[in-house]
Amino acid sequence: MLFTTRESITGKTLEELGIVTGSTVQSVHIGKDFMAGFKTLVGGELTSYTEMMQEARKIATGRMVAEASKMGADAIVAMRYASSSITQGAAEIIAYGTAVKFKD
Repeated sequence: MLFTTRESITGKTLEELGIVTGSTVQSVHIGKDFMAGFKTLVGGELTSYTEMMQEARKIATGRMVAEASKMGADAIVAMRYASSSITQGAAEIIAYGTAVKFKD
């Protein structure tokens, strides 16, 4: 499945099928969360959170693509990510866009 942040796909006429989404709520292991707390005192990348967010984006994207596939889409345009904090150490990631079918 092709997906892009662009509003269109060069050389293709698109039929909009509707908005598609995929989301997940992820958290880190309490031990990693505890160690990240110490890291904030000295600065630097919180790698456990970086890894958590990368995995969350992968899951959310997969769910969005699966929803678009069920609709018979050829692609997803105007794809975006959004995130929000749920609790300390947990975040929701949502992937969303517009499912389209090629008219050509």
